Amino acid sequence: MRSVRRVDANELLGLQSATGRRGRTPLLQKQIERLHQLPKTQQKVVMQMLDGVLAQASR
Repeated sequence: MRSVRRVDANELLGLQSATGRRGRTPLLQKQIERLHQLPKTQQKVVMQMLDGVLAQASR
């Protein structure tokens, strides 16, 4: 179950995040929505690949 937190209307509409950064890019948002439609096993594979790329980029 997801945790509940307080958000304002701008954050809900994607105009501003809680950290003050701009919302997700439209392309990234669409990709995340498509990822949610995949079976859980495929979601896990994609997340592992993304984690690997991000870990390597931070070195």
